[in-house]
Amino acid sequence: MQATNGTLSELGERPLISRIRRQTAGGGDVVTGIGDDCAVVRLTPDAAEDLVLKSDPVICGHHFLPDADPRLVGRKALGRVLSDIASMGAAPRWILVDLVAPGDTAVRDIDAAYAGMSALAREHGCAIIGGDTCRGEILEYHVFGCGTLPRGTARLRSGARPGDALRVTGRLGGSLLSGSHLSFAPRVREGQWLRDWANAMIDISDGLASELWHLARESQAALVLDPGRVPLTSSAAATGDPLRHALFDGEDFELLFTVPPDREPGFDSAWQAAFPELPCTRIGEVVRAGEADVRFADGTPLAQGGFDHFVSPVEPT
Repeated sequence: MQATNGTLSELGERPLISRIRRQTAGGGDVVTGIGDDCAVVRLTPDAAEDLVLKSDPVICGHHFLPDADPRLVGRKALGRVLSDIASMGAAPRWILVDLVAPGDTAVRDIDAAYAGMSALAREHGCAIIGGDTCRGEILEYHVFGCGTLPRGTARLRSGARPGDALRVTGRLGGSLLSGSHLSFAPRVREGQWLRDWANAMIDISDGLASELWHLARESQAALVLDPGRVPLTSSAAATGDPLRHALFDGEDFELLFTVPPDREPGFDSAWQAAFPELPCTRIGEVVRAGEADVRFADGTPLAQGGFDHFVSPVEPT
């Protein structure tokens, strides 16, 4: 691979991940490596279950402000990983947490953060079983999660097919305005239920626009989005440009997925029976295979926006 003298800000996050992906190779036990919400591995050729693996950081000044409720910071740290595991259709099982903190950090704040993580772990039937601690200049929590699912059933970004309906759980936009970026509910039960319905799935962390493009690229498919059907939070709806917030804010941690045409007719009634208090909205369609493209229903291309860790301005949340 050709070397570059540029910087990460010049390169951008997605090209960086592509470079790393080209330099790494999985073994025979790797089902899905870099490029999806989680890695998927199979420990033995005859294993009945696959493992899904994920790590994610939350860093003071980037993912939360210094005066944020530490219990909610801990909840967010674990919730981000659970949301990715949910997007694969897996059940979370084991969690490791690395703590990096300045020496003058209040012990009560660390206690509260772990209490927030532990409460969310109990809610979803997983256990925090280890990790590490280290002194550092900024408070950081680095969370690693492992989940399980039946062999060969992980829902990947690459599974979208022509004719599939595009659907999304919940409502989108305004996560910073409402504070839901700290208090969101990872859709763990919903993700496992959707394993039997969806062809492809991804969680919405960097914004709907970004995740639609991830599906399009990994599936090599063209998607059409109906902007009038995108479900909005009250916080987004109260702004001057609600759709922009829904497309580009990020940290909604809802699920974006595709449903094949033979399952779509019965989907709404089955969803409502399983999750009567959570909306699930059809927002578009996969129209063809062979190229990555995302457009609005009127043919206008959708910008490849969303948060980029190395290009986007840092706005602490």
